Amino acid sequence: MRNKKVMLAAMLASVGLAGAGPALAASHREAPGMAGDPTADITDVYSFVSYDQANLNRDPKDRRVTFVMNVIPGQNPADGPNYFNFGDDVVYRINVDNDRDGKADDVVYEFRFRTRNRPVGGPGGLTSPVPYLGNPHITAVPLTGITSLDGPGSEGLTRRQTYTVTEIRGHRRTELFRGHTLVAVPSNIGSATIPDYEKLAAQGVYSGACADGTRGMRVFAGQRAETFYIDLGAVFDTLNLRRYPPLLSLAEDAQKTTNPFGINRFANTNVNTIALEVPIRCLTADGKSPSAANSLIGVYASTSRQKVRVLRGNGRADDEGPLVQVSRMGNPLVNELIINTPQKDRWNASEPEDEAEFEGFYRNPVIATALELVFGFPVVPFNGSPKDNRTDLISVLLKYPNQPVNGDRCGRPCSELLRLDMSVAPTAPEKQNRLGSVLGGDPAGWPNGRRPNDDVTDIAVRVVGGNNYIVNRAGDGVNFLQGAQGPDLTPEGIRKTFPFLPTPYSGRIGVD
Repeated sequence: MRNKKVMLAAMLASVGLAGAGPALAASHREAPGMAGDPTADITDVYSFVSYDQANLNRDPKDRRVTFVMNVIPGQNPADGPNYFNFGDDVVYRINVDNDRDGKADDVVYEFRFRTRNRPVGGPGGLTSPVPYLGNPHITAVPLTGITSLDGPGSEGLTRRQTYTVTEIRGHRRTELFRGHTLVAVPSNIGSATIPDYEKLAAQGVYSGACADGTRGMRVFAGQRAETFYIDLGAVFDTLNLRRYPPLLSLAEDAQKTTNPFGINRFANTNVNTIALEVPIRCLTADGKSPSAANSLIGVYASTSRQKVRVLRGNGRADDEGPLVQVSRMGNPLVNELIINTPQKDRWNASEPEDEAEFEGFYRNPVIATALELVFGFPVVPFNGSPKDNRTDLISVLLKYPNQPVNGDRCGRPCSELLRLDMSVAPTAPEKQNRLGSVLGGDPAGWPNGRRPNDDVTDIAVRVVGGNNYIVNRAGDGVNFLQGAQGPDLTPEGIRKTFPFLPTPYSGRIGVD
């Protein structure tokens, strides 16, 4: 028994599940280098055909795809006075492969932020911003709170972020949404400061066109509620889940509005979100409507910093040199469950098209052996591949459909991308299955793209574990995002309209 525990501890530590702090989240503090760099830490990436009613009603040729990139994990809404901003020194990118060669450089959307301190009236801008805020106990002056992102009503927004969106195709760079001052929606401080947060957030949705003039793009940047859900505390206590074996009954597995036995670590926390909606015809290689020949794309998000940072004596820093990628994410849980800890930062800095360098981690994942030790069920890959040659994982995570795995080599292309078939119709929010396309029979769910409420933890455990884990309904007992707030929500907490993530929790949570 002691040898079994020692073996388990060593395996869990090797993939970051024990002894090294948080790692088993979609990408929350997953690598040692990213644990101290939250503004560049990509927590989740979503890619899906938009499922708002307007897009459900559109002709398939006119439909749109939404990309979402979240950063700054686990935000406590009350953590002031310096709330949560994107990094002015970070370049955020959504990278798209539309010709199936595994290189996501065909269409790139780049986001850059700039933070400014805005003076509030008076000589030298020294007037207090308090009159422009909204504490109801102040009676000496009329109060408004922050009601606008720009112009009248925005006076209380004394530290504001604006941003640009650039579409890159080859060597051609086109700034999108020109004519708009794109303002990032600030953190949800509380109802005295921001009396109607959703009304303010709605002002942060901007409409525009692709570089070729095709209308139908939308963009949003700002704070939203965290939609990733997992019993992280139990997982990090050496997979000490709250029920052993952690199996769900048929009724529990079907439950979408109650967590059967798990506790969601990310309940009541926020993230910073970049959301971009793009007409499908702007993403296909030939610029035409989706078809069998052009509808598959691969996506990953990345963050980059300049290579050199010089700290100045005045408290400022200057960044110099070429950009260096510091974080990337395509499919959820890859860096956490597949890549071992010593290689996590190296993996973040590499390109998805070079994934053959890490192929051994996919073929014989340490987490599969750990699952056997914890659950007591043998791992049986559901495509019949041997446990030490998981061609099933390579096919799902590193290949497009019908691209062969060449024996003991992944072959080319071999690229870790979140793949989306844009010709598959979206599933209405009320009908989405948390277990996605393979396990839940919902063709619009992960691993065909990924939506905010796909239960990637349960799906990943079952797919890595194979047949026994699928049949026995293994899971962490957290089935949905409880406590979501805001307009247009299903009982499961799925927001039905762009930017598709719920209203962030207020810093005065429990009172507002």
